[in-house]
Amino acid sequence: MKKTTNLLFLVTVLLFSAVAMAQSTITGTVVEAGTNLPLPGANVIEKGTSNGVTTDFDGNFSITTKESSGEIVITYIGYNSKTISFSGNAALGKVEMKSSQVGLEEIQIIASVAVDRKTPVAVSTVKAADIELKLGSQEFPEILKSTPGVYVTKAGGGFGDGEVRMRGFGSVNVAVMINGIPVNDMENGRVFWSNWAGLGDVTSTMQTQRGLGAAKIAVPSIGGTINIITKTTDVEEGGSIMTSVGNDGYKKYGITYSTGLLDNGFAATVSAAHTQGDGYVDGTQFSGVSYFVNISKEFNEQHKLAFSAFGAKQQHGQRQNRQLIETYRNSERGRKFNADWGYYNGQVTFQEDNFYHKPQISLNHYWNLNDNTSINSSAYVSFGSGGGGGIRGVNKFTFNADGSSEYRDGLYGPINFDKIADENEALGALGSETILRASRNDHNWYGLLSNLKTNLNEDMVLQVGLDFRSYKGLHFQEVTNLLGGQYFLDNNDANNPNNLARVGDVINYNNDGIVGWIGAFGQLEYDVNDSFNTFVAVALSNTSYKRIDYFNYLDSDPLQETDRYNFLGGSIKGGGNYRIDGNHNVFANIGYFERAAEFDAVFLNFSNDNINADAPNQKITSFELGYGYRSEKLAANVNLYRTLWNDRTETVSFQQPDGTRASANVLGVNAVHQGIELDFVYKATDRLEINGMASIGDWRWANNVLDVQVFDEEQNLIETVDLYIEDVHVSDAAQTSFGLGTNYKFGADTRLVVDYVYNADIYARFDPSDRNEPGPDAWKMPAFGLFDVAMTHGFDFGPFDATLTARMNNVFDTEYIPDAQDGAGSTADTALVWMGFGRTFSIGAKLNF
Repeated sequence: MKKTTNLLFLVTVLLFSAVAMAQSTITGTVVEAGTNLPLPGANVIEKGTSNGVTTDFDGNFSITTKESSGEIVITYIGYNSKTISFSGNAALGKVEMKSSQVGLEEIQIIASVAVDRKTPVAVSTVKAADIELKLGSQEFPEILKSTPGVYVTKAGGGFGDGEVRMRGFGSVNVAVMINGIPVNDMENGRVFWSNWAGLGDVTSTMQTQRGLGAAKIAVPSIGGTINIITKTTDVEEGGSIMTSVGNDGYKKYGITYSTGLLDNGFAATVSAAHTQGDGYVDGTQFSGVSYFVNISKEFNEQHKLAFSAFGAKQQHGQRQNRQLIETYRNSERGRKFNADWGYYNGQVTFQEDNFYHKPQISLNHYWNLNDNTSINSSAYVSFGSGGGGGIRGVNKFTFNADGSSEYRDGLYGPINFDKIADENEALGALGSETILRASRNDHNWYGLLSNLKTNLNEDMVLQVGLDFRSYKGLHFQEVTNLLGGQYFLDNNDANNPNNLARVGDVINYNNDGIVGWIGAFGQLEYDVNDSFNTFVAVALSNTSYKRIDYFNYLDSDPLQETDRYNFLGGSIKGGGNYRIDGNHNVFANIGYFERAAEFDAVFLNFSNDNINADAPNQKITSFELGYGYRSEKLAANVNLYRTLWNDRTETVSFQQPDGTRASANVLGVNAVHQGIELDFVYKATDRLEINGMASIGDWRWANNVLDVQVFDEEQNLIETVDLYIEDVHVSDAAQTSFGLGTNYKFGADTRLVVDYVYNADIYARFDPSDRNEPGPDAWKMPAFGLFDVAMTHGFDFGPFDATLTARMNNVFDTEYIPDAQDGAGSTADTALVWMGFGRTFSIGAKLNF
């Protein structure tokens, strides 16, 4: 018996020894070719088996194979797969993965993409797979709502009307760049996301750089930078068709096709999609067609050309006017209530709408002079055409306190445009007294951006470049509907008094804003053994403004066209990142900006004879400290920031009691933004990933401002007020937010994502008319939390790869207020608000061929 036991023990030892001898341990670090950016979550699989692992947050992996020799296959979405042979244990070192898109590496250089644990800025990156999973019928910037320091709303709820704020700064002071090209309006800095309605379909990566950011050109990145990298063209031939449906008649379908990289170096990708729906909010029907074209040609190892064009032609109804909370409660439509639409001749007609088409076209040249030096240049144009609707003449669109109106169908009902048309028709030769108009903001924009990058030695990289832009904005109102009348009498054109305007004619105002920009930038980066990285960047720019007014001045008047006024600005910033060891890193940055005053701060009162030629530059000082931790299971970041903004130009737009809009150009106001941010990702198991974030800010106005002029929609001076806003909280963004999410993989092609975001300490925007004496802080809206769920499943459909995706936002149908304007006494009873969306959903299918 003892011999038998010993024999069994010996056999067992030999079997285990044989298994151990048959195994190998393979280690390595998966990075992006060219940038050395680590690729976390890459799949590493022993070929021919189900044995596999994923890379950690630094791209590291260690796999124990079942056989002593064979091949491992490394895959990552958006990159060409890589197969590596092994025999016995092996340390592979850096494994470079090349992008599956031609020219993506060069675009990332132009776009100043930040590298985790290297670039000393607070950064968050969202890949195409997550955008495709989570976006659905949401607004494009809502992908960022789980990012610390970022607050996103749907504004009034119209298609593409979403707004994003970063560290308390609105879009005017958050640089939005697409492939390194700035898209903020050159006159006022605003970004209208409806102009980019199809961007989610063609985005390869979206990166937020909070605070100073890594952008080398002088852009308004005071709150931060949203860096969007579109897809270029695929190396391999293929394509896809997709369709999705959702709540309130949402429908979308599209197609994409790529030729792949041909033997002659040519490659092309085209994509198109159509989106339409009724909108969650009443009277916000929408329709849009988006398109994307990228054509590239590799001439040789030194030269490559890429042409791209993308845009979205869209039209949608809007909910422009906020309402009292009581109004939503009294209306049968509840939070879907919208006062800005009705029926005319049986058709839905918008009092407020938006229509625009803004294609962006660029030609990129990538030139590798040698192994150490490259020049990447982008010449681009953008032609914007469209505007926003509204009313002109007698305002018949308001309703009484009880919801009644002779021009509405029932209490809080839609507008009866037919009754207004009957009254206009009865006036006969006197013309219409109420019409619909469009405020147009067309533009022609030309630019050139060129970046030279050279490795001075193994540790130092120098980048220098030029940034040239020329912009002409055409501003005018035109008649869109006479509502039954013969004409509309307009007496605002000095060159054509008593104008009997008809549909398509220009009324009220007509002026051009001409903006020139030339900038130069340089950055020196010093990197020691991948452990210490520091940089200093300098940018100088000259902004020039000129105004031409065709209505307020006779053609013979020399004041019709102003001189060109120049404003010198610039920035200097620097920072360093120190990787203490494989787990810990710390960084710090500091910067000082001087930014030219905005266009309206130079040409005061919408005139050419009241020019503020010495408008002071806006002055911004920013400090930031950060700490990062990385291990196999956990990645976490903590950031502390403080931004001081002096001589700020702030254009405050607000709603008057009669429902029309007004604006005040507030000059010389100061603000302080400071806070702390935390985010983390924890890989609990190979299948379960938990992520979270927290952001606590303190953003306040620092001084009062006297003699502020308020104008109505027609650019008429209403009143001059003193603003007592010192220590009032900055509005329209959650100063406190928390988020928690899970990402569970049921299998290689199936995963479930659940996200929760809690927002608090959101203050209403101030009404200048109610701040002409010291008063309380702005009204603080109730805190709220929202759950979102998304699930995707991939499967084989004959010879094709297919994917089904389902999404639900605001799962528990929470009622909340994301945006408000302060009222008298700063109370909930007097605040004008937009209500947030209830539960929404979408279901989509995609077939890859």
